[in-house]
Amino acid sequence: MNCIFGEVRRMPAETLVEKKTLISYNPADGSVVGEVAMADAAEVHDAVERARRAQPGWYARGVRQRLQIVREFQHLLNDRKQQVAAAITREVGKPVVEALLSEVLVVLDAARFLLDHAYNQLKPEPLPHGALVMKTKRGAIHREPYGVFGIISPWNYSFSIPATETLAALVAGNAVVLKPSELTPFVALELQKLLYAAGVPQNVFQVVIGEGPSGAALAEAKIDKLIFTGSVPTGKRVGEAAARRLLPVVLELGGKDPLLVFDDVDIDVAAAGAVWGAFTNCGQACLSMERCYVQRSIYEKFAAACAEKAKALRVGNGMENVDVGPLIFERQLKIVEAHVNDAIQRGARVLCGGRRLAEMGPCFYPPTVLADVTHEMLIMREETFGPVLPIAPFDTEEEAIELANDSEFGLAASVWTRDSERAKRIAARLQTGSVMLNDMVCSFGISEAPHGGVKASGMGRTHGSMGLEEMVRPKYIATDLLPGMKKVWWYGYGGNFGAQMNNFVNALFAKSLFKRLRGWLGSAAALWRKQV
Repeated sequence: MNCIFGEVRRMPAETLVEKKTLISYNPADGSVVGEVAMADAAEVHDAVERARRAQPGWYARGVRQRLQIVREFQHLLNDRKQQVAAAITREVGKPVVEALLSEVLVVLDAARFLLDHAYNQLKPEPLPHGALVMKTKRGAIHREPYGVFGIISPWNYSFSIPATETLAALVAGNAVVLKPSELTPFVALELQKLLYAAGVPQNVFQVVIGEGPSGAALAEAKIDKLIFTGSVPTGKRVGEAAARRLLPVVLELGGKDPLLVFDDVDIDVAAAGAVWGAFTNCGQACLSMERCYVQRSIYEKFAAACAEKAKALRVGNGMENVDVGPLIFERQLKIVEAHVNDAIQRGARVLCGGRRLAEMGPCFYPPTVLADVTHEMLIMREETFGPVLPIAPFDTEEEAIELANDSEFGLAASVWTRDSERAKRIAARLQTGSVMLNDMVCSFGISEAPHGGVKASGMGRTHGSMGLEEMVRPKYIATDLLPGMKKVWWYGYGGNFGAQMNNFVNALFAKSLFKRLRGWLGSAAALWRKQV
């Protein structure tokens, strides 16, 4: 087949029209994982229509019954965790232990979060009324499903990203049509098997396999909301298409996450964290630390420690006992090479790595540490998505914050210091969706924490209570306690009505001011008594 090794190879055009198949390859050795039928635009639209017909019955089951299915899914996933982790490794390349911890465990805990919190969050929420004229009302917020969710998920976390989003959508009463990356179709089918075995009806959750046109077809179908995880350019196109039809979206579009290291840290611990944060999943994580800024007094020692630890990492087939697997395909490796070569040409020092491991195969690149990088280099401006840790010095706290915020991205950041007040002060000024203090990447594995970014990193949130709120439409319902009484603000504006209403508003406003003044005086008195 006339394609680059490591990328999805398609059947010849004349065969594709007939068979519509996609072949998935293991990036470590080029072996065939499997071949699967692709869905054309008409089949994608049909899947959405089936989901729409099935969704009302799914919603009618109620939250408790849907949570019982989530509990069964959790048990099944735990029983099959090694099988699922191996399936992830075969298609993505990451070590099996990483697949287990960063994907399977994350999904198990996401199920735990829903089991613990979803029922209370989704039940009607009474809403008190403060206005005196509305004291005869009782109100509540009801959370209703959108209907059919379209989810377009990436290849780097091919199980945990679609699974966590799908579980939240299903618990809220939605149906889901998932279009996984064309590089990892069989991981998505593992998720489908588990959900069906747990009791999710087949039309309530469906997987449509295909390339870009299949994703475009899903975005254009009669879905009610779309969750997209991917690149900024594609995310912008998705957002533009959604805006034309007022389709609500959640967009997670990657990052160029900064790591700030101050001179009061334990260098060995901080360097170990930086190396893991840069090279986990071969650097192919939206939360990877792709820019590292170190206070000048420890800059050389820290960079040397990172290089020493990076050199010790074992690179190889993720099915074996290794630390770092291959990149997903050679096209991604070429991006890494371009960024590293650009940095070297502009004066960066290579402390370790820097050249592809051609003897291992076309998708292997070693953990690479670069020093003396600047913001004129691609490695500090564009998303690299590979095993590279670029390090630059800074002198002051203010400079570190400016460097961290000097990016179009704003997904996450990491701050390392023993000064807790400084850490909080800096975190408050960083333009990101999340900040991890003395750790990194881990926020994705905290089910209670919202995941998402600002600026070019996207909009909306997944995970936690905020992620669950993305799965529902709030509906306010007000009940009148005196349905047989006419309201004074209804028609009948003649006579002295205007003057009476003016006096009424003045009286309400004066009472509000008096209430606030009384509260302020009470607080002042309590403070005075405490001091004396």
